[in-house]
Amino acid sequence: MRTIVFFLTAFMVLAVISQVSAQESYRKKIETLKTLKEKVTEQEKEALRKEVEDINERLADEMISAQEAKTLKESAAKRRALNIEDRIAIIDNRIALLERNKGEVLQTNRDFSISDDGKGISIMVNDEPWRIFERREPKYDRRTYSDFVFAFGLNNAVIDGESLEDSPYKIGGSRFAELGWSWRTRVFENSNFMRFNYGFSFQFNGLKPKDNQYFAVNDGEVQLEEFEFDLSKSKFRMDNLVFPVHFEFGPSRYREREDRVRYYIDRKFRLGIGGYGGFNLGTRQKLKYTRDGEKVKDKLKRGYNTSSFVYGLSGYVGIGGVLIYAKYDLSPIFKDAAIEQHNISMGLRFDL
Repeated sequence: MRTIVFFLTAFMVLAVISQVSAQESYRKKIETLKTLKEKVTEQEKEALRKEVEDINERLADEMISAQEAKTLKESAAKRRALNIEDRIAIIDNRIALLERNKGEVLQTNRDFSISDDGKGISIMVNDEPWRIFERREPKYDRRTYSDFVFAFGLNNAVIDGESLEDSPYKIGGSRFAELGWSWRTRVFENSNFMRFNYGFSFQFNGLKPKDNQYFAVNDGEVQLEEFEFDLSKSKFRMDNLVFPVHFEFGPSRYREREDRVRYYIDRKFRLGIGGYGGFNLGTRQKLKYTRDGEKVKDKLKRGYNTSSFVYGLSGYVGIGGVLIYAKYDLSPIFKDAAIEQHNISMGLRFDL
């Protein structure tokens, strides 16, 4: 008998605890919804403020007219007002549903929604918020920016005692490409006219000899020689890893907001002067020809006595992220050569 009484008492206590827990749970949901309701107006007003700032910037940059700016602002204000009205109505309906049923709401599926409180994004599952993304506060004064760098163009060699017109390499066929990453840091505290541009790049410098010639190594010296078969392709390529450093000059657009100041250089004149230094990663030669009626392709990867360390001068000039780019190797292509050759390149550079 005592055992039965004990279990009945325990069951009643658990039932009371469960009921109290359920009551607290649905009250907590209601409090969460009320808190979310209070933030709706604040969120939409903040979003509207940012939209208006963007419209004003476009107007200042003469990308839109004053009439277009006015129309865009009116449209944004109307949209945000409707958002406030609809979002508050949705939250009011959820609160009424929970209060009417004391939290015991039938659900055929889990109630799922996504909310943004301005500081981050949360998933609402049955009115319980689960934070999935926390928005970082913007840095007030951002002095350093980064860009992906891509460049390509024509490549050749400056040979002692010869002009580029007499170069043994094809002008149009010899090309270069460059891929890298750069950082751009403002030098002065309150002026963005001078920037320090630095980073790393992979350079691919190609030379295509004329007159059926290829590079041969004789007693440690690399020379151009005529190939024994008719070459359909003769290409020589040097791959380098370099670390460019430039001083960059040019105007910028200054923008100040409540929480940040920014300097923008898009669509602005830019001039960079500097140089680079690095390492030769590898040298290879590709030959294509026909021998005894059979097509042959030779890929030769050797040292070719090229300089292990490369360094030179470089510069660029242009508007925004589209620039004319030139570089010149102060280090010779081949070590211990009777006649020195220095790589020279010119083309386009894109800072993306």
